[in-house]
Parts: sequence; structure tokens; C-alpha cells
Amino acid sequence: MTEKIIRDPVHDVIAFRNDRPLDRLLFSLINASEVQRLRRVRQLGLAHLAYPGADHSRYSHSLGVMETARRMLDQLRRSHDIDPASEVVCVVSALLHDLGHGPFSHVFERVSGIDHEDLTRRVIEDPETDVHRRLADHDRALPAMVLQFLAEKPKRTLYNDILSSQLDADRFDYLLRDNLMTGCRYGDYDLRWLLQSLTIDRATDRIAIYWKGVSAVESYLQARYHMYRNVYFHKVVRGAEGMLKLALQRAKRLAVQDRLEWPPRDTTVYKALLGQQLSADEFTDFDDVSVLHCFKLWTKSDDAVLAGLCRGLLYRRVYKTIDLTRVEDPARLERLLEIAAGTIDDGGGESSYDMFYDEPKDTPYETYQPQKGGDVNEILIREPDGRLVEFASLSPTTQALSRQLMFRRLHVSGEWKDAVEASIK
Repeated sequence: MTEKIIRDPVHDVIAFRNDRPLDRLLFSLINASEVQRLRRVRQLGLAHLAYPGADHSRYSHSLGVMETARRMLDQLRRSHDIDPASEVVCVVSALLHDLGHGPFSHVFERVSGIDHEDLTRRVIEDPETDVHRRLADHDRALPAMVLQFLAEKPKRTLYNDILSSQLDADRFDYLLRDNLMTGCRYGDYDLRWLLQSLTIDRATDRIAIYWKGVSAVESYLQARYHMYRNVYFHKVVRGAEGMLKLALQRAKRLAVQDRLEWPPRDTTVYKALLGQQLSADEFTDFDDVSVLHCFKLWTKSDDAVLAGLCRGLLYRRVYKTIDLTRVEDPARLERLLEIAAGTIDDGGGESSYDMFYDEPKDTPYETYQPQKGGDVNEILIREPDGRLVEFASLSPTTQALSRQLMFRRLHVSGEWKDAVEASIK
């Protein structure tokens, strides 16, 4: 027996044994050009402007999700039968789930209108892609099976829980990975004990947790709260993402007006910016590097707005933050934003680009509310007597964790910060 080894900072050894067909398939997929492209897409976008170590990629995260899914299934296999075909589809989907993410992920997506989940589906189903060929070489039906699984068809199962739920391999990995790479130490939790506590409720075909894992779940949910509060919603991170959105919107506007000096119309970035469909080869060229190259050239653009935004992003001249979280009256908040915009415009600036309002929000633990409809997605706990209960009924922390975390912030160009702050006091 021989095996391939990848050393990972979160999971240590990720091994692929040559005598296991699934391992051979996974290692083959890892080397597909569309998966290797994820090395050139940062997992946390511009978070490195606040946390210099946060340069890790979506490639490393994808490996981590795959490995976590494998470990979850290995744990469940100790007490339950795991369907081999479902295991293949689940673990492959875990590896490929982020395949369609473009440069700077959700920001570019919102500007271009290109949906990363749609791109993931297209890459998997396109016979011209490296990923599709490797899937089909293993099993001709596998590409279609993966697509069905990602769409949760014909129904949602425990295998879908492993990839997408409140206790899924995706969240398990990105919290630990982002915690480690940012160095913030807020997102650590006991993954090993959490995995040890996994079980299956056959009646609902759902993942559940033995009662002994309640504390591990609490720690995990608290880690999620702290990571959103201190990393994902960090004022510098959100400020940089807002500037990135403004820069891309400005570039798109210039492209529509045929005034964008770079890139040429036949390039990947130009097409993606306008939401045009990319070929398989163009997709593999669509990464942070290609967009950052444009930013470097745009710093010398004849358009002062675009040039200024790009210089700010490249040289960390991030917009200053005015915290409005305590302003709870919507009418007063709207009035303050109007005053801020007027101050900038009256002073000769352009409020559409010199400021923006941001209201990030997240709920660390989502309780099931039947009146709202939708899927039942609560965390299930297996009591010592075998009863299945909802996590909120056992843990007093859920009262705090089910409250929405939210900030209200006005981000303003440095040259206007003092004037705006004075005008809205």
C-alpha cells in the first residue's frame, strides 16, 4: 500500500491511499485545473488588511472541508451503516462545493451578477472541464449525482447535513482555519470531541449529537459568534470590502460606457465584470491575480474615482469608520446619512464613492420557528434515554446566541471623515 500525504495546518495529515478507489478519485480531483485555480483565490478576500496572516486560499479550505467530511463519516460509521455510493457523492461534493467562487468571492459576485453556486454547477456538468472528465472517468453518472446532491434532490438526507447545516464540515473547517490564520484566537473549539459526539437519527435521517457533546456545541457556536464579531465584521475588513465593491462598480460603469482603458474586451475580467458567460478555459484564469493586476493598472487611470479607490485598496488607505450601531431609529439614521452625503457633496466630493453605509448581521444559532416555514435546521441532541431534543432546550447559551449580531457603520474617505463626523453630531 502506498499513500499520498498533504500536511495541513488545521487537520495535520490528510492522507490518500492508493488501494481505495474513493481516495484515488479525490486525489485526482485535487489536481484538476479548476480545483488548483482555488489556490489563487483568497478564502477571506481582503481580511489580510486587518489580519496580515489571513492569506490562506479557498483551495486549502476545500481540502479541509473534504477531510472534515471524511472524519464525520468515519465517526458515524462506528455505530451506523454508511451507504458507500452516498459517501462518494458527499465527500466529492465537500471538495468541490466552493469550485465556482470568483476573485474576492461575494463582492465580485454581487457586482457582476455571477452566482458562484451556478458556476460550480456549470463546471461540474461541462464535459470540457477537467473536473467533469475526472468524475466521469470514475463513474459516468457521478457528475449528475453530485449536481443532484448539491441541489438536495430528490430529498435532503443526513449526507446533506454533513455539507450544509448548523453543524457541517464547511463551518467546522473555516472557523478553525480562519481562527488559526488570522491569529485572533477567538474561533477555537474542540472539533475532536464534537466529532466524537456525532450520531444519526434514522427517523428523521438527520445528524444529531449525543448529550455529552453539548458543551462542545456551545463552544463551537460561541466561536462562530466571536469570529463574526471580530473577524468577518471587523471594521477594516468591511471597509475594504465596501471600497472593493465601489471600485468594481465604477469599473463596470466605465466598461458599459466604453471608457474603461483596461482590460481589453476579450479578457476574462472584462467579461466577468459585465456578467458574461465564461468558457472552461476562461474560468480557470478567473482569480484574484487577474483582478489585482487590473487594480495596479487602474491606479493610473484617467478616472480619478477608480484610481483613488484602487490606490486605497493596494496601499491600505481604508475608509474611516463612524459607528452608528446605537442609532436605532430608522428615520434618524436615514437623516444622518443624508446629512453626511450632503456634507461631502457640498464640499466638492462625490458621496456615491466617498462614503457608504454598511449593516452586517448574522445569527450565531438559528432556532426553528414553525411560523416562518422553511426547513427544520435546528441542532438535535440525543438524550441518555434515547429521546431527541432541540439544542435550545438544554443549553442556556442559546438565548444569547440566537440574538442577531449586527453593526451599523458609516465608512468615509479619510479626507471627509472629520467634516462628516462633525456634521452628524
